[in-house]
Amino acid sequence: MKIICVGRNYLEHINELSNQVPSEPVIFMKPKTAIANLAFPVYYPKFTDDLQFEAELVVKICKNGKRISESNARQYYNAWTVGLDLTARDLQSKLKKKGLPWELSKAFDNSAILGRLVPIPQDADINATTFELFVNGEKAQTGYVKDMIFSIDKIIHFVSQYVTLQMGDLIFTGTPAGVGTVLPYDNFVGTLNGETLLEFEIY
Repeated sequence: MKIICVGRNYLEHINELSNQVPSEPVIFMKPKTAIANLAFPVYYPKFTDDLQFEAELVVKICKNGKRISESNARQYYNAWTVGLDLTARDLQSKLKKKGLPWELSKAFDNSAILGRLVPIPQDADINATTFELFVNGEKAQTGYVKDMIFSIDKIIHFVSQYVTLQMGDLIFTGTPAGVGTVLPYDNFVGTLNGETLLEFEIY
């Protein structure tokens, strides 16, 4: 199982971090060990002083595929949820300044927080999907799938030209504006189309 992540997929988020708008999807990966087991406490990592949350729509791949066309991509995912891509922003900034990969700041243990996966209705209007993140009861992020620079189908088409997608793979599709600092004892609630799928605290 792979965790494939998309960076810089919402224009307002790109602007808030002063990044350049990409001409094709920006892809990085997390290992399976990045997925937090929410039956146990999630602790603030010791190697960062600037842990940040990034709420994302996550889709689950339902069958194997390689070189998938954009027109057929919808056949390859059948479940989704809300997730958090936890990022050690200070470490990421140091790595970027040196021209090095981001993995240490993105792929550490418990950096992928995954909500409850639910089936995608066959008649779902993917572009009308909305997800939200609440931190300590206050709305922090709202994501509209229609605002993605690269759609889910485009992402699947692009990634599958390079990497074979397999059943169970997860794709974190990018975060909208509103990313922010994580503090110990913060409470996070994630909703998808108004349904609560994620709730956890960090210690």
